[in-house]
Amino acid sequence: MTLPAPSSDIPGTTLFDGRQAMKGYALNKMCYSFNSAAHRNEFQRDEEAYCAKYGLNAEQREAIRGRDVLGLLAAGGNVYYLAKFAGILGLDVQDLGALQTGMTKDQFKAKLLAQR
Repeated sequence: MTLPAPSSDIPGTTLFDGRQAMKGYALNKMCYSFNSAAHRNEFQRDEEAYCAKYGLNAEQREAIRGRDVLGLLAAGGNVYYLAKFAGILGLDVQDLGALQTGMTKDQFKAKLLAQR
């Protein structure tokens, strides 16, 4: 049985597939490291050095510098790992969902509640 190829044309969404996982491996590994307070502190002391330590590419580094969560998704970031980075910025997963959908956080929360 052959499964159809998943559609990569979902408006406003970066599909996290095998290609994106490979592209974002270093970025996601770095974000996973933020589970440790010591690593979060190290990142905050010298972001550039921390990004270099994990081998982030130019696109990923630019998105980190710009606090561009959507850019990080496009650069291979997985939303679950990016939530660790977003936490450093004072954002939560609902903030990320709002960014992805072009809504305010309140609009995004209302949409979630309306779907119950």
